[in-house]
Amino acid sequence: MGKAKANAEPALLGRKKGLGFYLKRDWQLYVLLILPMLHLIIFKYLAYSGLSIAFLDYKVAKGYMGSKFVGLDIFKKVFSHRNFLPALRNTLLLNVLDLVFSFPMPIILALLLNEVRVKWFKSVTQTLLYLPHFLSWVVIGALAYQLFGVNNGVINSLITSGGGSAIPFLQEDGWWLFTYVFIGVWQTMGWGTIIYLAAITNVNAELYEAAKVDGANRWQQCLHVTLPSIRSTIVVMLIMQLGKVMGGSFERILALSNAAVPEYSTTIPMLVYDWFRSNKFSESTALGLFQSVIGVILVLVSDRVAKRLGEDGLL
Repeated sequence: MGKAKANAEPALLGRKKGLGFYLKRDWQLYVLLILPMLHLIIFKYLAYSGLSIAFLDYKVAKGYMGSKFVGLDIFKKVFSHRNFLPALRNTLLLNVLDLVFSFPMPIILALLLNEVRVKWFKSVTQTLLYLPHFLSWVVIGALAYQLFGVNNGVINSLITSGGGSAIPFLQEDGWWLFTYVFIGVWQTMGWGTIIYLAAITNVNAELYEAAKVDGANRWQQCLHVTLPSIRSTIVVMLIMQLGKVMGGSFERILALSNAAVPEYSTTIPMLVYDWFRSNKFSESTALGLFQSVIGVILVLVSDRVAKRLGEDGLL
């Protein structure tokens, strides 16, 4: 009988418990989930019904049901608009430059910080690097004009006091592009290091010991141990960044743009915003839908390529 009881216990332990058991045990956690789930359902899923505007000649007074269905005519109108191709070009240009310059910087910073052995210096450096992430783009834009302004900017004041000529960082298209990318790198590089430093802490210490035995110096350990060990994290972050190539930061462009630099500041998010302000609801919705669909396609394709190369991928 004791043997039968012993055999029954594993069977009871292996039996799947119903939803009621977990609700009773962890009801406090499920209560905390109510508000986030409501936010997700209302603003993420119910909002999808608004995408129908992209296929309607939408009139506010008539609503969804009263507006005329026009199929893909709105998309044809969007793609033939004179600002569409410049906006598409600028969106791709700015986001590719961000990918080239902003993506590697957190990795480089994480590798450098990992080599710092003075704890207080490492903590202070990390805090200073993380700080820009928590600043609003409104604040960053105001700081940018105070630093890079032609007449009263701090940097140009230093340049002119040294006998040089003022540089139009935010008033000339080429310099604006450089400043836009530079500020983006500065704002994002610190926050990205958190993820890579967390991945580095999970690297097996025995790998470093083995590398030391083989005579590897610090640079060689970084190149042949650390980087291969965090490669999967790098790939996942790269896939997520590729999904943003057709997006971009609306707040960033709005904070840094001005009437003197229209060449590169006209992007898809800005075009959606301008059309929405002009009551072109169908056109702005169609353009936003196009942007989102391309982003999803880029994520799926890059994920498939990563898996073909032997990585875990994102999905």
